[in-house]
Amino acid sequence: MNVPASLLDGYTALRRGVGAYRLAADVVSVRGPDATPYLQGQLSQDVAPLDVGGSASSLLLEPDGKLTALVRVTRTGDDAYVLDTDARFGSVVAARLLRFKLRTKVDIEPVGWSCVALRGGEVPPVPVRTEAPFAPAVDWNGTRGVDLLGPDAAAVGAEVPPGAVWCGPDAWEALRVEAGIPKMGSELDTRTIAAEAGLVERTVSFTKGCYTGQELVARLDARGSRVARRLRGVVAADAGPDEAGLLVGASLWTPGGEKVVGRCTSASWCPGLGKVGGLAYLHRSVEDPAAALVWATDESAPPEERRPAEARSLPLVA
Repeated sequence: MNVPASLLDGYTALRRGVGAYRLAADVVSVRGPDATPYLQGQLSQDVAPLDVGGSASSLLLEPDGKLTALVRVTRTGDDAYVLDTDARFGSVVAARLLRFKLRTKVDIEPVGWSCVALRGGEVPPVPVRTEAPFAPAVDWNGTRGVDLLGPDAAAVGAEVPPGAVWCGPDAWEALRVEAGIPKMGSELDTRTIAAEAGLVERTVSFTKGCYTGQELVARLDARGSRVARRLRGVVAADAGPDEAGLLVGASLWTPGGEKVVGRCTSASWCPGLGKVGGLAYLHRSVEDPAAALVWATDESAPPEERRPAEARSLPLVA
């Protein structure tokens, strides 16, 4: 089985040592005397209690409750914040915030900040910082570390611990898929409802007061977050390392091929599984956490060309 050594070495560092990865992220600055009340009315998270250097994950929603972007908000001053999100979505965040600005005393603009992600069991704890580079802690489905975030790429890079292993995108993607962390443009887009992606618990304050898009979030929560589909893991046991890309976009059926129950959004060779793993939105009828499925890259593929897969709960690897 031809698994690149760079993938295995990088993955091992990200899991058990200190792995460093240059994270492609877009950053938007929000500054001004009205910055705190404005963001309180636009983000699902309670930002007012954040101290300088403090961070929190949040949703930026459309008025109908659908997702604009998953963001992290970091307080950088008394009246200053940065919101970072996945690459290519910073302009979307800025445009959405500007749309409702009206006469609010706040400046909103994309800024060219850099981000280096540190992950692994030996990542040293970093105290909360009140100046750049900031170091928000990360803890998501067993994936722990810090993100070094600041306007000076050299200063950010200088904070990487000696001996850290610089990792490539294949190792990073394996870690993300195993942990079940959704990504803008893959698992998350303007059609996404937060409850589908399992984002509500970590991104929403139910005590902070009103914000744009709140009604749908609150209504679904009151009804037990029953949604038509949910983000799940998928394992394609018979696929080799060089076939992971085939799973992205593939349709998923019930074993008899009676109906399509989902579509794979991301996939990677996952060293923690020794198999190809993926993320997919599956219909709520797929209740068994180990339900058998079949997949194919072409929806018109006959049953004999469909390959076995299994639904899994997230994270795929704890």
